[in-house]
Amino acid sequence: MTVPAFLHSYARPAAGPEAFITIVAGQGAEVVDDVGNRYVDALASLWYCAVGHGRDEIVDAVVTQMRRLEAFHTFDRFTNAPADAVAETLRRLAPMPDARVFFTCSGSEAVDSALKLARLAHHAAGQPERTLVVSRRPSYHGVTYGGMTVTGLPANQEGFGPLVGDVVQVPYDDLAALDALLEDQGARLAAIIAEPVVGAGGVYPPPEGYLAGLRQRCDRHGGFLVADEVICGFGRLGQWWGVQRHGVVPDLVTFAKGVTSGYQPMGGVLVGAEVRRRLEADPALVLRHGHTYSAHPTACAAAVANLAILERESLAERAEPIGRRLSAGLGALVDGESAVGVRGQGGVWAIALATGMGAVDVREELLVRGVIARPIGTDTVAFCPPLVISDAQIDQCIEATAEALQAVAKAR
Repeated sequence: MTVPAFLHSYARPAAGPEAFITIVAGQGAEVVDDVGNRYVDALASLWYCAVGHGRDEIVDAVVTQMRRLEAFHTFDRFTNAPADAVAETLRRLAPMPDARVFFTCSGSEAVDSALKLARLAHHAAGQPERTLVVSRRPSYHGVTYGGMTVTGLPANQEGFGPLVGDVVQVPYDDLAALDALLEDQGARLAAIIAEPVVGAGGVYPPPEGYLAGLRQRCDRHGGFLVADEVICGFGRLGQWWGVQRHGVVPDLVTFAKGVTSGYQPMGGVLVGAEVRRRLEADPALVLRHGHTYSAHPTACAAAVANLAILERESLAERAEPIGRRLSAGLGALVDGESAVGVRGQGGVWAIALATGMGAVDVREELLVRGVIARPIGTDTVAFCPPLVISDAQIDQCIEATAEALQAVAKAR
């Protein structure tokens, strides 16, 4: 069998070219493939296209920037105007006061950077023993070695060899298990990392008061709270940041995806006051970390334009109405035989399938009916549409899901 030159992410390396769908165009909450099929993009591409496809304002900003200065690094003494502009905007929007911004190219890089900054800040403060990072299962924090290590999905780690040391996981909703760990290891705590809503790990909202409990334990044991907002940030849960919905102030925030709505690759870390204080205390300390394309001027120009759209159109306010319509519609499909539950928060939701249904099978039936959703594991199908999706398009997603469930159930 001939395989394509392109080795795809999260796909079978042995898959032939017939396994892939070529997307050629997009507008709003819809995309089109190379044979003319139209789809509702019910996952905002990969949890990121918040403002929808085909936004000329972002395209024009990118083109204008590339004609002026397409790229230049920001190591050491160099900066660029779009990087400074988007950093100021993110400082203003940050869920903690007086933040600074470290730029990366992806959410995975952002997570690795946050872990390194947390450990480095403790080291700079004379506490080099604070290297323990606590994460949760299930969770998803990326595919670099640091991000993969803190990800609470064993299948994502299998076969990749030794992982990063001094990482321990606890159940995503169990503060008692965390307390038991910290009773023994609290003096070594560097950071606890958590998504406000577990996203690619299965769409699990936190129990009431859980995130505040993480904040309390970080304060009690001297660690930093890292909020992974790669999916939840930029309005997905109804406010700029997911932690704001839960009244929690983190020390570090990882972001990506929605910062540019995917029009250019960008991620980063919001660095709060306490981490800053420790890193800035020694005027001779050099931050020996960064990426070739950190604060890439073209990506930053896209972010400036995208954030302006999100603010001007108050798109964060769309998350709740989207969620109410999605959850009600999907909830009506729960029959105990094909679907057993619905869970989510804000504008990110999932339907839980009955044993034997198969998430990939449901996804395939959705594709036939013009809807792109995301299978997670064997029993979950996730929906996280652009914040510009219409009610009619949401209803199309629900109707297609109903038909897809019926088709898969009939074929069992």
